[in-house]
Amino acid sequence: MKIKINSLRNAECGMRNENAAASGTNSLRPSPFALRPSSAFTLIELLVVISIIGVLAAFTVPVMKQLKRREYINKTQAELAQLETAIDSYKATHGFYPPNGLNCLTNVLYFELLGTTNDTPSNPNNGTYYTLDHSASIVANSTLADLGVGGFINCTKGSGEDAAPAKNFLPELKPGQYGTNTFAGPYVNFLFGSVGGPDQSYKPLGLIGSNPWRYVCPGTNNPTSYDLWIVLSIANQKNLICNWTKGVQKNTTLP
Repeated sequence: MKIKINSLRNAECGMRNENAAASGTNSLRPSPFALRPSSAFTLIELLVVISIIGVLAAFTVPVMKQLKRREYINKTQAELAQLETAIDSYKATHGFYPPNGLNCLTNVLYFELLGTTNDTPSNPNNGTYYTLDHSASIVANSTLADLGVGGFINCTKGSGEDAAPAKNFLPELKPGQYGTNTFAGPYVNFLFGSVGGPDQSYKPLGLIGSNPWRYVCPGTNNPTSYDLWIVLSIANQKNLICNWTKGVQKNTTLP
């Protein structure tokens, strides 16, 4: 009887093995400790990746420098257009362009375009000029003579019905577009390019970031109006931005 039972069991196991083999299944489960293929980079693969990064960087760095240069130039050209509009409005109001001042670097555009007054309620005609926006003042003494002017044309004069009020032709002027520089002793405000030099080594007025707009009237390039320009030093290369040509001139000799 035992022999028959064992025979039946053996026959049943044999049928199970045959069915498993026929269906392509494996009754053995993989060990949880079996080694898996490694997913880490090989040394050669790492070298290839590093090489690709180096090539991309070689192309990217010059492109980024050019984009930064273009950003400086675009911003400065926009400020040039802003100043041109103000100067032309000044001329339409007064019938002539703003005076030169001592030279192209230390011009008086800041005071003439912002407008001034030398009257205060408590002390009229006190000899000190104030800009209409109260951003600066200048004493009417030897400083004006050092700047090459005897006073300001765009200045509030008189009182009552005979008053001739000054006008601010640069109401949208931002803080980065002007600055104070020591001149002939006292501090005087000038119109600056907001991007600065931008090279820190370029200091036409002796201070980092003090890069003034140059102005001459009548102009050499525009003899019937005025010359307005600025020089940007970008990566030690001079870039002239001016009102007599739309193109940017490189390595100019202008101040």
